[in-house]
Amino acid sequence: MPPKLPPPSLLSPLPSLPLPRQCICQTRSFSHTRRQETQAREQLFSWLHGPGKVFEKPLPNSTNYLSAYSKTGQLLRATQARAKQADAEPEKPESDDLTPEEAEIKKRDAWLKKAAEDVDAEMGKGRVPKESMEDLRPFPLNWEFVSQPVLSEELRDAIYRRVAEEGGSVRAASVEFGVSMERVGAVVRLKAMERQWVQQHKPLAAPYSRAVLSMLPTTPYDPGHPVHHESINDLPVHPATTQQIFHPTAESRPFTRRDAARVFRQGLRPADQRIPHPELVEIEKAAQSGRLNRPQRDDLMRTVMERESLVQKLKEADEAAREQRRVKVISRPRHDFKVENVSVEAVGKTGRKRAGVGWRYGMPLEDRKRGQVRIPTRVD
Repeated sequence: MPPKLPPPSLLSPLPSLPLPRQCICQTRSFSHTRRQETQAREQLFSWLHGPGKVFEKPLPNSTNYLSAYSKTGQLLRATQARAKQADAEPEKPESDDLTPEEAEIKKRDAWLKKAAEDVDAEMGKGRVPKESMEDLRPFPLNWEFVSQPVLSEELRDAIYRRVAEEGGSVRAASVEFGVSMERVGAVVRLKAMERQWVQQHKPLAAPYSRAVLSMLPTTPYDPGHPVHHESINDLPVHPATTQQIFHPTAESRPFTRRDAARVFRQGLRPADQRIPHPELVEIEKAAQSGRLNRPQRDDLMRTVMERESLVQKLKEADEAAREQRRVKVISRPRHDFKVENVSVEAVGKTGRKRAGVGWRYGMPLEDRKRGQVRIPTRVD
């Protein structure tokens, strides 16, 4: 049953009395302390229009890092160059009317002015002093990081001509230009792709490349005096040498690098033979003994390089012939199927030999696993 409605007398609104209005004066509390954000913005724009204005237009053919400038925006190495030129021995003044102190001050001022003009003229021509180690630190708070040089465009072209056009080997080009063999191969591939794009009339980002190279330290190309770009004889870490092995041996028996390589894996060559350029060790030993002069060293290097190139070609041909005998190729219009015989015995007793199928897809070592026997169980 619905509820009853109240009588009409109760529905009429009550007369409301007007409330007295109060006049309240609204006030704001102003702080006399400057806001930190505003102060930081002022400092930022003050630096941008002051010492930081030198970064608006980068130096040509030079790095433009923050560590190369002083707090006032002056190039440190240019200031040091002015000071070195000013420290040179000045000529004697021709005037005899000056006292020795005045003559010395005049000489000093003249040489300072001339040194500043010489450095400014060099900088105006686009030639600035060479960067030092302090100038190659792009992060002011991380002094351990140093910007490494990159290959210049002329050096890349020279590497490509020596390998692709003249038929030189990658190993010989690595020794000649002081660039690692991996980098030589990358330069040749990228240069070949660049020339292919030019033939196909594809656009290249040449302005971007020139702008980036002008702001990075580069290794120049000098045919008469080649500059080594990096260390080319570093020994890469072999996967077989990353495990822990306890090998008993007699103290009276000499333990050489060849023995250490044999312990890690049968057939593993010692470190002297696994370096990228073992021929350089022989040449350096001959040079240290004093038996060879510079022309004889060059002839020996050329002979060793030719021998290494011939051995590498024979090895590649033998590997290709062995691959052709082992793998059967079934040609189809769209794909070529390669069929290879696989034996279950190839994985060994533990199933962890690298000759087995699936080894390359992830088989971690167990030398640090709990419960594994890490001492030799037999002695040969």
